[in-house]
Amino acid sequence: MTTPFALAPGDLARAAELYLDLHRHPELSGAEERTAARFADRLAEAGYRVTRGIGGHGVAAVLRNGPGPVVMLRAELDALPVAERTGLPYASTATGRTADGRLVPLMHACGHDVHLACAAGAAAALAEARTDWRGTVLVVGQPAEETLSGARAMLADGLYRRFEPPSVVLAQHTAPLPAGMVAHGRGPVTAGSRTLRVVIHGRGGHAGAPHLAVDPVVAAAAVVLRLQSVVAQETSPAEQLVVTVGSLEAGGQFGNVVPDRATLQVTVRGFTEQSLERATAAVRRIVRGEAAASGCPREPAFEEVSRSGVNTPDAALAEQLRETHRRLFGAQRVADWPPALATEDFPLFGAEGAELHGVPGIRTAYWMLGVVGPDQWAAAPGTGAAQKLAALPANHSPEFRPQVGMTLRTGIAALYTAATACLARG
Repeated sequence: MTTPFALAPGDLARAAELYLDLHRHPELSGAEERTAARFADRLAEAGYRVTRGIGGHGVAAVLRNGPGPVVMLRAELDALPVAERTGLPYASTATGRTADGRLVPLMHACGHDVHLACAAGAAAALAEARTDWRGTVLVVGQPAEETLSGARAMLADGLYRRFEPPSVVLAQHTAPLPAGMVAHGRGPVTAGSRTLRVVIHGRGGHAGAPHLAVDPVVAAAAVVLRLQSVVAQETSPAEQLVVTVGSLEAGGQFGNVVPDRATLQVTVRGFTEQSLERATAAVRRIVRGEAAASGCPREPAFEEVSRSGVNTPDAALAEQLRETHRRLFGAQRVADWPPALATEDFPLFGAEGAELHGVPGIRTAYWMLGVVGPDQWAAAPGTGAAQKLAALPANHSPEFRPQVGMTLRTGIAALYTAATACLARG
């Protein structure tokens, strides 16, 4: 049975106000002070006991309502170093500084502002409907998801020791599907990943005397090209795996100087730990081989910047919530979601992080939330859904722009009904 749900116009207006404010004021991973404060204040106003500053700017808010399960709702606080190009009247013009001091534009280009507004709206609705359920609701605002470090930081700071640990953890994520829709996976929803920082050491010198130097840019270029063979030649065509060089930095402002080092960031994504480990080993092998072939004077250096596990929700819980959403929205608004090669640190809150948090048996559920308005969908080129989806701005695009009303209405309802399906009946 699905708990009936109707969002009052005033509640939708409050959620929209929070969304618009957060969208105008994005903050980088690890610097989410204002965002965390706004989210925490909204939860406190709804009657939750709020704790701030967990694992950085993390927020945890608790509402106890008698005996029953503990259900956690998770949303993310951070934004991206992207310059917004939506042309919206509430578009971000904010800037921020990276860890190395660079000034960069900021944008909520991945929908974390939507996630926060929906979580706050669902939390308020749960507080208003305490006669319908029993148990405890734990709402978490997680910092630094984009750097895959925030979940680990919150857990290391005692999230599951300082608060009663959940039996179920729920989250949703925006996707370029029509607003009003949700989509559930059957198996993995997002991939696991490894990101390496690689330094190739050359020998600096004058551009006019390349024979007296060892150019690390040439070695790095060879690495970039050769890494494509990890997928093309070393991976089965039936296996989903990608290897991406996200950045390559070398030299300074002068074209007449051969630099003494080149730095790359390489990300491997896949759906099994075995494929991730195999591909990561191949990256290390290729870098060492190309550095040796170029005569580099030192061995290359490797640092694992981040890693994430495969995001596979509990199968039984996913099916339960798929049916819950079908009864709420109708079958035509609930789609299947194929495995996506995006990554998340969300799995650490469940069984994937048991060695870190020490709580076995936590079940997780994770679904996708459509954000594309009808006007934008109709204007997208293509005659079918697949062609339109390929043409629409996706997450991390500077043109990513959720349709506010239908997205928030659907996201709040989806999260509220999923929570009440996991809590005890009132």
